Amino acid sequence: MRHLIFVIGTSFAALLASSPAWPAPAMTSTTVELPAGDALFPGGPEADAINNNCLACHSADMVLNQPALPKSSWESEVHKMIKVYGAPVEDSDVPAIVDYLAKVKGGDR
Repeated sequence: MRHLIFVIGTSFAALLASSPAWPAPAMTSTTVELPAGDALFPGGPEADAINNNCLACHSADMVLNQPALPKSSWESEVHKMIKVYGAPVEDSDVPAIVDYLAKVKGGDR
């Protein structure tokens, strides 16, 4: 039985070696324009905490295009980023981030 397996295996390898190579898939080049990711949150020094922490994962445009939310919702969102997604935000930066978001994207709901 071992001899038969060896013969079949050797024959299969020889067949593969003698067959023409599979044609390579056609490849095309594509150019993609990505949005500028270097924009900071506006606001000068009061935006330092959000610029130093949130831009590692989010663009300022993405955050600023979110719906207006009350401060308590922004606080929940910031804590979710830290606890669920592992955002490396210092506890001391959380109030400044929440205050910024409430000021710029706050809502009365």
